[in-house]
Amino acid sequence: MSVNTKKIIKNAYRVAKERGKTALRIRVPGGHMETKHFALINEIARKYGDGTAHITTRQGFELPGIDFDKIPDINRMIRPLIASLGLDMETGAAGYPAAGTRNICACIGNRVCPFGNDDTTGFAQELERVVYPNNLHFKIAITGCPNDCIKSVMNDFGIICTIEPLYDESRCISCSACVDNCAKAVTHALSMKDFSVVRDPDACIGCGECIRKCPTEAMTRSATKSYRMVIMGRTGKKNPRIARTFIKWGDKASMIRIIQNTYDFVDRHIDRSLEKEHIGYIVDRVGYQTFKEEVLKDVKLNDKARVAEHIDWNGYHYKSDASLK
Repeated sequence: MSVNTKKIIKNAYRVAKERGKTALRIRVPGGHMETKHFALINEIARKYGDGTAHITTRQGFELPGIDFDKIPDINRMIRPLIASLGLDMETGAAGYPAAGTRNICACIGNRVCPFGNDDTTGFAQELERVVYPNNLHFKIAITGCPNDCIKSVMNDFGIICTIEPLYDESRCISCSACVDNCAKAVTHALSMKDFSVVRDPDACIGCGECIRKCPTEAMTRSATKSYRMVIMGRTGKKNPRIARTFIKWGDKASMIRIIQNTYDFVDRHIDRSLEKEHIGYIVDRVGYQTFKEEVLKDVKLNDKARVAEHIDWNGYHYKSDASLK
């Protein structure tokens, strides 16, 4: 049968290796969903697919082995899955309306993990409602602490939930538990001076380890949540690289607004002669300073937020392989 591949890809189906077959991609924002939906996923896989499901690297599901002519039937079936995204849009019989912006990933966060500084699931779902549906190719990940279990540094936007430790000297017993742990496991941001703890704000990454180690609650959590945004990390064939810090100690509203502004930035600067252009390459082409100026427009950063003046991405260039013997 004749198939419009661009249309089915936009509809969240994969062009598969096996001729005449496709795979349905199911969005699971934050990697979290109600288990009642498993029955529907199982039904689609068994009735229309090959009876299997693949859990993707972006925390969604792919159901392979589907015939192209079954897409309309499946699109009607998956209405509850689309509705579960909590989006303000019609959940008709047409299936997913876009697939460009990839499923927003998140670690399990502070709903379960003792290291988590925020509810990453809730944040991912909130962000999903803001940015989806969209056909621009964005990859976004949220991690609950600087351990970065979700590998946010490999995404276009990585949001790292941080916490500013507050120090009450009157409760401190000068045990050095926080200082020793920071030196061994983190960034050596703490030191002892005259029996008191001194924090280097430039070295502190807001992990909260000092708070967890303090036996007297001399270190406590700030009531204000904060976030570090890292940008333009990527894998791929051309120039894979780790994301670098764009903003430190920012607030949630700013994180969301910056991502929204970046959609407009990409729409203005993307090279439309190409089949697609990755956002990181657009930033490389137009320059970091232009990117920074445009995405920070109308963003009201909090007083403690710090923005990188310059970013020098390195990455891995495959041409260096020529030196290998």
